[in-house]
Amino acid sequence: MNAPDSRLVLDLAELRQELLPLVGGKNAALGELLRELAHAGVRVPPGFALTTAAWRAHLAAAGLETRIAQRMTGLDVADVRALAAAGSEIRGWIACAPLLQQVATAAREAYADLGRRCGEADTDVAVRSSATAEDLPEASFAGQQETFLNVRGWPALERAIRDCFASLYTDRAIAYRASRGIEHASVALSVGVQKMVRSDLACAGVIFTLDTESGFRDVVLITGAWGLGEAIVQGRVNPDEYWVHKPTLAAGHSALLRRELGTKALRIVYGPGTARTVSEERVPLEDRARFVLGEGEVLQLARWAVAIEEHFSRRAGAPTPMDIEWAKDGRSGELWILQARPETVHARAGPRMELFELTGKGRILVRGKSVGSRIGCGPVRVVHSVAELERFQPGEVLVAEMTDPDWEPVLRRASAVVTDQGGRTCHAAIVSREAGVPCVVGTGTATSVLADGLEVTVSCAAGAEGHVYEGRVPFRREEIDLATLPRPRVPLLVNLADPDQAFRLAALPCAGVGLLRIEFLVTNWIGIHPMACAHPERVEDLSARAEVLRRSSHAGSPAEFFVERLASGVAVIAAAFHPRPVIVRFSDFKTSEYARLLGGAGFEPEEANPMLGFRGASRYYDERYRDGFALECAALRRVRERMGLTNVRVMIPFCRTLGEGRAVLAEMARNGLVRGEGGLEVWVMCEIPNNVVLAAEFSALFDGFSIGSNDLTQLALGVDRDSPLLAHVFDERDPGVKRLIESVVRTAHEHGRPVGICGQAPSDHPEFAEWLAALGIDSISLTPDSLPDVARRLAERQTEGSG
Repeated sequence: MNAPDSRLVLDLAELRQELLPLVGGKNAALGELLRELAHAGVRVPPGFALTTAAWRAHLAAAGLETRIAQRMTGLDVADVRALAAAGSEIRGWIACAPLLQQVATAAREAYADLGRRCGEADTDVAVRSSATAEDLPEASFAGQQETFLNVRGWPALERAIRDCFASLYTDRAIAYRASRGIEHASVALSVGVQKMVRSDLACAGVIFTLDTESGFRDVVLITGAWGLGEAIVQGRVNPDEYWVHKPTLAAGHSALLRRELGTKALRIVYGPGTARTVSEERVPLEDRARFVLGEGEVLQLARWAVAIEEHFSRRAGAPTPMDIEWAKDGRSGELWILQARPETVHARAGPRMELFELTGKGRILVRGKSVGSRIGCGPVRVVHSVAELERFQPGEVLVAEMTDPDWEPVLRRASAVVTDQGGRTCHAAIVSREAGVPCVVGTGTATSVLADGLEVTVSCAAGAEGHVYEGRVPFRREEIDLATLPRPRVPLLVNLADPDQAFRLAALPCAGVGLLRIEFLVTNWIGIHPMACAHPERVEDLSARAEVLRRSSHAGSPAEFFVERLASGVAVIAAAFHPRPVIVRFSDFKTSEYARLLGGAGFEPEEANPMLGFRGASRYYDERYRDGFALECAALRRVRERMGLTNVRVMIPFCRTLGEGRAVLAEMARNGLVRGEGGLEVWVMCEIPNNVVLAAEFSALFDGFSIGSNDLTQLALGVDRDSPLLAHVFDERDPGVKRLIESVVRTAHEHGRPVGICGQAPSDHPEFAEWLAALGIDSISLTPDSLPDVARRLAERQTEGSG
């Protein structure tokens, strides 16, 4: 909003306002926005705004400008008591001052007109604030001022307007402006009055047009929960989460990459009174167990969010990620956009990457959702209310059921923040991100498990799940300047199978993903044996069968659960690196590993030597696993065809013979994955000596080779790679192993096939990577942490060679 209009009340209907009153600028700019959003089909409730002119007139008429300036002089915002006293006094002055007659008359008439348009007198409205300095590109003022919901009737609205004016001087707003060097007198307030959307009868949430934890720009993150959206903003619930890929959405694909079910234990609804009251209630178990949005609704919100982002980016002359609130009306079923502001944390981030890693071990006390990727240590301070904030000392780990915006000055002095409730878009998460403080939300038990004075380590460095460890666990921090990291001639890729790390690691200057192991996703994202999902009726252990059905209940069937989860994990990684290639290897569990999965024991034979047994390609066309392989194929088809992520290539592991290769290709074709169709490339792992001996013949079947140096070394040297007794013999740099690698590179190139390597050797031995580059290998895939050093080393050798 922030409209520098000389009028006191601005009826945005004259600007074709069926849209958003809480985005700002001059009237012409606002009109342009409304026309653009109307063209995009975006729905935003009607309303009107009290301009900053009304705010300034309110202060001037009450003679408050000088009094406020004097009261603020010399205030130490670090003194919690002094801050609270000053804020309370100033807010009292502003809220108790009557509205100017002309402001009150104009607002009352606008409210009456809004009621006529909505078909009801004393219609329910939301009263929202927007400050002239609010939501600058370098600072987030989210939650600094107040919002009042379910306001009915002119007396309640008049009071809400004055309270909204007064909220420019909440304790948190005063402290935040002081920390940012913003003069209090330079900030003014406008108030938006917006028809309520009855999301108390449906759902609401928050949208970010980037990934909040990594800053990755090509996704839209949507959160949602039952009831009014304040439950999410305040961190009262653990919401559902949805990620949508912008490029494939724009191309017309169903680009919902991932969805995660939140607990959504409570919701905020209209209270029993007739005006300005809301209350909390428990959500029925059956509603907690289902998602608040369907896929079509998620995609619709994502398209609207992209349209809003594109508008603000054009106005700013630079990419401008957005923080947006949405709601669904339970009476009409319609979706609405309520407000939007620029995202401020990652928007200002430079081309640098921080890598945190625990170097020691500790006992995990609580788990929750991680915010950011940092690690922090310190003594615990459990805080139950704002009255207890005085006890907090800088450097402590703040632990609370949830945080309140008034706690903001303290949050920024914490070494870490841990909450029982909340999701990744709640107040604690937003403030922690901006302050660079590690934060774990939604733990459920932190305030009961962690006690004052207990030394803990809070880690957000392991992906989506954050951990709180007992004691001070050693860790290391590395900062990489991505802009100066060299790019050697041989393309470097990464080995990656953790979707939670994908958006962050995609910033590395690499050529794609050289190895995505499906078995990692099966273990960590699904946890159920593929055949148990294909045939739950064949799971003999009744308790295991019941658990399979319970875990997959929201998906409709265990088979659909497996396909959705596997497709989701692959899609997140493929989207992160899009359009760079991502090579997905079909599952390569050994029978002993498969048997440990839920429901797996009855599907796996016992083998004396699983390493050389029923694994890899041999499983895919065998009746004992054929239906499980069909689920793997279905997931990859969904990623490529439905989601549009055609940068996915597939790879066959442990393919012993040419006949086996043909059988697997035929099985893939029966499941809709045909080599060459839609540009599908099928690669094969080169990890058996027979792959080297028959490289020419394998070249006729497959589009490329990826050397698995671990198995190739094991089979070339006759060494069990897992045996500690023979660890001194196992060495990928052995002359015999290197000769095999030389042979397959030479033969494959003679037949026009590329060769990469995805084994561990070049990550552990940089000199081995140098040898591979000199050999003329087409790509080297590395562990992400080793890529920077290998890139520098290869670049140095190139410079020396050309010198």
